[in-house]
Amino acid sequence: MPAWLHTVIWIIAIYIVISILLYYLQDFFLFKPEKLPKEFKFYYDNQVVEEYNLETRDGAVINGLHFKTKNPKGVVLYLKGNSKSIKGWGKFAVDFTRHNYDVIMVDYRGFGKSIGKRSQKALKRDLQYVYNKIRERVSEKYIILYGRSMGSGFATKLASMNHPKMLILDAPYYSLTKVTGRYMPFMPLSILLKYPMPTYKWLKYVNCPVHIIHGTNDKLIPFKSSVKLSEIKPKITRLYPIIGGGHKNMNTFESYHKVLEEIILGEEKPIDLSTTSIGVKHSYKK
Repeated sequence: MPAWLHTVIWIIAIYIVISILLYYLQDFFLFKPEKLPKEFKFYYDNQVVEEYNLETRDGAVINGLHFKTKNPKGVVLYLKGNSKSIKGWGKFAVDFTRHNYDVIMVDYRGFGKSIGKRSQKALKRDLQYVYNKIRERVSEKYIILYGRSMGSGFATKLASMNHPKMLILDAPYYSLTKVTGRYMPFMPLSILLKYPMPTYKWLKYVNCPVHIIHGTNDKLIPFKSSVKLSEIKPKITRLYPIIGGGHKNMNTFESYHKVLEEIILGEEKPIDLSTTSIGVKHSYKK
């Protein structure tokens, strides 16, 4: 056997082995869960919070928290990122309760106290189940979907299938295939990835107002991904850049909280374009 052919065979074999490992180990790379014992008690200063558990039709248990306010204006379903548990993510609830919005947070399967076999289909089904439970008690016109990082894809999917008041995407990805492709451009991720999470496809079917918040210095999910997403439904979408914001520190920027307040409390008014410069043509006298 020629030496070059022997080398090619080895390269192909190594490529196949890497592909197999990537397929079976991708949960380990994509998800960084923190598991909590059943007896763990959640506590947050100056917050009224109630814990709940929902059992799904396949026997999984979804653990969540309900942060409560007096005379709430509505409810925010907050879908977190791919790490830790709602134990730590719960601190962000105050960004909404301070505006008199209740907040619902859940742990995905395998996170915190939630249990069950994880798959993209199962996660989407779980979150729709949670959404259904919310709208049994609250009209959809009072429901805000907020998706952070990994949760932005799930929030978009929910918005595409339901009729919430608005969709807020915090550091969203165009698709997980695109994100992971930055690190493994030589791998056939469109085939191997069990969680492609095509946010851009789901966004096409969203009809509520869409607000995208993204740090311009995000090294994990580039700001340009939000620019591309904002171009899908431009008439109902607004993009809010947080200058200098990274992927994990946007809540430390005053501009982030100003933007969030504007989104939650602001009332968008239609513009009479006939009174603007949009239709004015340059003219001159001879």
